[in-house]
Amino acid sequence: MRAEAERSPLIRWLQERSPRTRRIASVCTGAFILAAAGFLDGRRATTHWNTCDRFQNMFPRVRVEPDAIFIAEPPFYTSAGVSAGIDLCLALVEADLGAQAALAVARELVLFLRRPGGQSQFSVGLEVQLTAESRLHRLVTRILEDPSGDLSVPALAARAGMSERNFSRSFRREVGTAPAHFVEQARVYRAKAFLESSDWTADRVADSAGFGSTDALHRAFQKHLGVSPMDYRSRFHIVSGA
Repeated sequence: MRAEAERSPLIRWLQERSPRTRRIASVCTGAFILAAAGFLDGRRATTHWNTCDRFQNMFPRVRVEPDAIFIAEPPFYTSAGVSAGIDLCLALVEADLGAQAALAVARELVLFLRRPGGQSQFSVGLEVQLTAESRLHRLVTRILEDPSGDLSVPALAARAGMSERNFSRSFRREVGTAPAHFVEQARVYRAKAFLESSDWTADRVADSAGFGSTDALHRAFQKHLGVSPMDYRSRFHIVSGA
């Protein structure tokens, strides 16, 4: 399969244009083409969860992150799947045109798609990933990448090298919400991704998303989405190979 990817006519086309291209992005398994072109060597990248092991085996010099929704390693960007590609595109819109433009696009897409249930307008953190001040940028990104573990205000303040009071005030000012609320949103979004793309049990989803218990997972979904986790899965689960 690697040989087939490396023989793709897209490889030379991309290599010829990359020096004068501001961004090159992939959606889902398009990351295989970017890796075959050598663009991702030594960089972080992601692709569809079901092909991450194959991707890593084929391209051992790429730092594959299977749980990420999308990864920005300018000028190259990779996303986990089709819906994650939309998240990535919205982040790029925000980077160029601002948060309000990205929010307007997200709202238009959701209205057009008319999805049932409690779908969020856009993924948590898109409006802050690229605009938070540098002191919080890395921390916000890490929370979105892995919302599990101890993400209490004392723990986050220590990671940011700030007092708890200053951290809480700075976080609310720059991110637009309290740290605890942002963490809960990030965990809900991560749980949604697992429910959409895997057959994991509720216990495993809750643990991997950082909730700690299925009760906490259920309460968060009812609070933010108005549906239970299993009801969400029944509506939005993507069957592998479909």
